Amino acid sequence: MDRVLIVPGLRNSGPDHWQSWLENVLPDTHRVVQNNWEQPCLSDWAARVREEIDAQGEPVWVVAHSFGCLAAVTAGLVRGERIRGALLVAPADPDHFSEPAALLEERLAFPSVVVASENDPWVATNVARHWARHWGSDFVNVGAAGHINVDSGHGPWPEVLQLLERLRVGTSPAGPVSQQARPLDAFRICI
Repeated sequence: MDRVLIVPGLRNSGPDHWQSWLENVLPDTHRVVQNNWEQPCLSDWAARVREEIDAQGEPVWVVAHSFGCLAAVTAGLVRGERIRGALLVAPADPDHFSEPAALLEERLAFPSVVVASENDPWVATNVARHWARHWGSDFVNVGAAGHINVDSGHGPWPEVLQLLERLRVGTSPAGPVSQQARPLDAFRICI
């Protein structure tokens, strides 16, 4: 797999988070480091994501979590040609952060998958599905998985490799992600 850009959410993803685990499992990853992990500002965070996308020598795969999804999507609206695809896990509801949701309502220029939980305190499932529709993303409901972070039991999370591979294969000549015939075990995939 090509370079993977890890885009954490609020307070970064600590050493026990699945994003940190993913960094150790995949051979070519790079983490976006924000200037202020405690007070997310969408324009500042998106600017850092754009800088990191531009700093890479080739287009990247993006794996974002929570507020990092909003930053990755915002950056992707102007750097779409530099993104091979994006896995957007538990995207935060912009309303929780007083961010202008209208800025995020454009279709993404790259393949993407939104992964959501039925009991995420940061975004209702129907809101995550709404964003998936606007972004042109496939939608995966992982059931009652909280915010898909350490607090909800998602340290090492091997399923993220399956989701990322599905996204990667979906951008090949075999067709878009939504047309792949290989179901993900234990996940409900909605198109």
